[in-house]
Amino acid sequence: MPAPLTRTEAQDRARLLNVHSYTVHLDLTRGEEVFGSTTVIRFGCAEPGATTFVELRPARLHRLTLNGADLDPASFDDGRLPLPDLAADNELRIETDMYYSRTGEGMHRFTDPADGEVYVYTQCAPDEADRVFACFDQPDLKAVLEISVTAPGHWTVLSNGTGERTADGRWEFARTPPISTYLAVIVGGPMHSVHAEHDGVPLGLHCRRSLAPFLEAEEIFDLTRRSLDRYHELFDERYPFGKYDQAFVPELNFGAMENPGCVTFRDEFLFRSAVTDTEREQRAIVIAHEMAHMWFGDLVTMRWWDDLWLNESFAEYMGHQVISEVSRFTTTWTGFAVKRKAWGYDADQRPSTHPVAAQGLADTAAARVAFDGISYAKGASVLRQLVAWLGEEAFLAGVNAHFARHRFGNADLADLLDALAGAAPGRDVHSWAERWLRSSGVDTLRAEVEERDGAIVSAAITHTGRPTRPHRILLGLYDKADGDGAYRLTPRDRIGVDLPADGADRTTLSELTGAARPDLLVINDGDLGYAKVRPDHRSWETVAAGLSAIEDQLTRAVLWNTARDMVRDGDLPAADFLALVETHLPAEPAVSVVEAMLAFARDQIADRYLAPERRPAAIATLAEVCRRIIRTTDDDPGIRLAAVRGLIRSSSTPDEVAALRAWLREERVPGGPDLDPELRWKALLQLSALGEVGEAEIAEELARDPSATGCQGAARCGAALPGRDTKERAWQQIFTDGALSNRLLIATAEGFWQPAMPEATEGYVRRYFEEVPAAGKRGPMVAIALGQVLFPDHAATPETVQAAERCLEEDLIPALRRALADQLDDLRRAVRIRES
Repeated sequence: MPAPLTRTEAQDRARLLNVHSYTVHLDLTRGEEVFGSTTVIRFGCAEPGATTFVELRPARLHRLTLNGADLDPASFDDGRLPLPDLAADNELRIETDMYYSRTGEGMHRFTDPADGEVYVYTQCAPDEADRVFACFDQPDLKAVLEISVTAPGHWTVLSNGTGERTADGRWEFARTPPISTYLAVIVGGPMHSVHAEHDGVPLGLHCRRSLAPFLEAEEIFDLTRRSLDRYHELFDERYPFGKYDQAFVPELNFGAMENPGCVTFRDEFLFRSAVTDTEREQRAIVIAHEMAHMWFGDLVTMRWWDDLWLNESFAEYMGHQVISEVSRFTTTWTGFAVKRKAWGYDADQRPSTHPVAAQGLADTAAARVAFDGISYAKGASVLRQLVAWLGEEAFLAGVNAHFARHRFGNADLADLLDALAGAAPGRDVHSWAERWLRSSGVDTLRAEVEERDGAIVSAAITHTGRPTRPHRILLGLYDKADGDGAYRLTPRDRIGVDLPADGADRTTLSELTGAARPDLLVINDGDLGYAKVRPDHRSWETVAAGLSAIEDQLTRAVLWNTARDMVRDGDLPAADFLALVETHLPAEPAVSVVEAMLAFARDQIADRYLAPERRPAAIATLAEVCRRIIRTTDDDPGIRLAAVRGLIRSSSTPDEVAALRAWLREERVPGGPDLDPELRWKALLQLSALGEVGEAEIAEELARDPSATGCQGAARCGAALPGRDTKERAWQQIFTDGALSNRLLIATAEGFWQPAMPEATEGYVRRYFEEVPAAGKRGPMVAIALGQVLFPDHAATPETVQAAERCLEEDLIPALRRALADQLDDLRRAVRIRES
């Protein structure tokens, strides 16, 4: 694996070079292993006579020339070709064969098991463009890109620019505006395509032929049109990249990738089975997220990966906000609160935490691990706080000034702050940014209330953090309602509170003095802030008794998240969280909350935080909660579907196993829903984990569903089987380089550990820590997958902690080290909770 590009090298090269254009031709007809790549780079040099280098990762080198003179192939080393004695103006020509990938890095090649057709696509971010064409692979050397492709005659080929088939199998694409190398894209194969146009922008949707029945073109086009219209209202600069294709591709590592003019999406976003509205909402958010990148990231691009947040935090924020404004999904911030924001809180409390605007990312290997809950979820939360503090009008004025100054160029945090400060002269934006963007960690806000005879004597919010930050939040006051006998909590008032960052650790709420004591004080009501919240004692008693009696779903989400966080910090016993789930989740109407809390209760509480002997009772409680939801939600198919999924995962008794078998046989859950492919594979996975089915039943199901998703389901089920031979076979597949594609590798890893039968994997915990260090040689994607997904997080014991600590003493690549360190920190937390 080549050495990563360092920041210093990138800065030196950026000062030296001015890259004008890339002319790239790719030949995709050279067989199953390699494709042809011919690149001509035209660039200027500020210091004639200087030396630099270009990156590439070839299978074979055919021709290397600089300004007409041959370069010595023997000089190529470790992914770099030296370019000596540069002229003021230069032309570099490189002809190579490049390897196809099966890991979603570079040019990924996929054969559809449903029909045998072949598809390819590129994933060049963050530093994989040199797997596709020779380039100066850093974000601040933007250049015009002109691509042509030779492909099989029955293929459609897409790229950033508008394409034209000029001959049988030959495609020519329009020149792009200046873009970074990591944004270059090719998608090819016998695709199903649908075209439209909106406001002068050609639109396209593309997917594998076998997924054509599941391409909901009108819904996706509608969201695309609405999002585009809203961005044209918000931003002075119109969409700047001509046409707008959206291609749903197989085995994409990211959820989506913001290639200008041709966004790629993981094709799991084409739903083969029934889904909840939360999943449709998430697809809508991702569509708007990627479109936001056309401005945040593509039009104006970070200079170096320190400012990844300028891409991802803004797109995360805009995706949620725009979809809440233009679509039927008006409650996107509820899902953000219980899913995305929790991801950010967790990441921000680990030793690997870093500022939103990271500093000191020394090389691209360090940059790769910055794609995390801080750059996405915390960053979006901080931007939401910024908009509340600055005002939306000033925020958008600053953003538009930023775009105008740096269009088709590069910028950093200082540039954005200057633009925002200019739009809000009364605000000290730089000081705010220093507190929020240049520091890490989560503040904690606690309520303190003294009362006498039902009236508040004094109330305050204590504020701790390193350093403390300014917060603009809402404080919600709720009272128990008298009346029809039903327990109800009604809102009395919401009060805006500004918490200073001047070292004061206690803010008095003088406006509450003398007021009637509310039954519930909700700190950060509306979830505008980013902080851990700890209620006062009486408020928490009210939550425990009446959480489901609060009408506003975002308020409930804030309180559910508070409970989750209290468990993680040891402030709330795991059993009390299960009691909260048992009492209130059956009455919860927000499907995003139901999904998130069932997942936390199962994956963290039952499988990790409780001792193994307490797990069966916890699983039985969750199964009964799911049954109660199913019995009482005939009119809400989304909630019902979430509960059915939860019940499948929590089935363990003989009666529950018999019910799963009956569902599979009858192809339906009594009262609905039908057992579609997704539910069938979930049911079979649970039966596999319990040892209630074998390889024959898995093979029979795969014959019934021979799709890519079916192959992943079969891999997951096969790895879950408790037999000694099947476990060893799965282990060998996981640890054999090239045996599995990226998605099959992840599916196999997902199935391997089964807390219901830990004896089946006894001995593999030790082997994991002995063998996983070598995974780094297989590249960052494999390292991250095995470091995260295969980590034995169910084995929450001091012995596992010690084994992980010894493993981290090995020489590990950064991606694997970060994954293991994060998992170890979560494991230590689980051990503390178990022992408390």
